[in-house]
Amino acid sequence: MQPHPLDPDTASILGIVFLIYGLVIVAVIVATYVLMAIALSAFFRKVGVAAWIAWIPFYAHWKWLEVSGQPGYLALFSLIPYFGSLVTSIFIYIGMYRSGIAFGKDPSFVVLGIFLPFVWLFMLGSRSSVYRPELLAARGYPAPLVGYGSAVGPYAPAA
Repeated sequence: MQPHPLDPDTASILGIVFLIYGLVIVAVIVATYVLMAIALSAFFRKVGVAAWIAWIPFYAHWKWLEVSGQPGYLALFSLIPYFGSLVTSIFIYIGMYRSGIAFGKDPSFVVLGIFLPFVWLFMLGSRSSVYRPELLAARGYPAPLVGYGSAVGPYAPAA
């Protein structure tokens, strides 16, 4: 039987390095989650959706899709291994484009949403931005399924 190629000191150092690396990765994931949830909360408040929904992972994407007039169940694609998250991301990007229209933003504004979604959400959720869902109908897109401008719920337009 051959001895282990690493002496105990080297193995301990490697273990500590891997532990620190793992803790840094977990900290980055948690920080990203918190930052996105805070940004999505601001966005949801602006469009008439309960802000607490931003803290629930799949439900937040579900509502985000519905704000853009898409069926929320498309968020469930992210549960499918391999390409599911890609499919959900594409629908989220389409929703970002439509939400940008409702805020009167240029179509190229979606590029910011793709690469820095929390910045995009903070900008749309800020006090200076104005949400006008009627701009979606003017462009031929469906009305939001939830929040202000939706056909159902507490914010439905008077008939």
